[in-house]
Amino acid sequence: MQVQTTIEQKLAAGLQPAVLQVINESGMHNVPAGSESHFKVVAVSDAFVDLGLVQRHRQINGLLADELAGPVHALSLQAFTPEEWVARGGQFDASPDCLGGSSAG
Repeated sequence: MQVQTTIEQKLAAGLQPAVLQVINESGMHNVPAGSESHFKVVAVSDAFVDLGLVQRHRQINGLLADELAGPVHALSLQAFTPEEWVARGGQFDASPDCLGGSSAG
């Protein structure tokens, strides 16, 4: 099973999200083509109500502990309550360009 699919399944089961986007951003980094090592997760869930940002991230990291211990090198998280998501107009922040790891030189 692909890493992205595993992440999607675990987060769907653990968070019951209203919105879930798992974006493979590995191509933005100096890794071999087809890699699944860098991901962005955008999750909107009632599970985040009354939780601070760190607690939300810990919850997601706990669900993905096996992936973070193995194939996933970097995980960008944007975790919102449904109310926060509506207030943002259903938009999430774009990822910055990778600044390191270049083999050029």
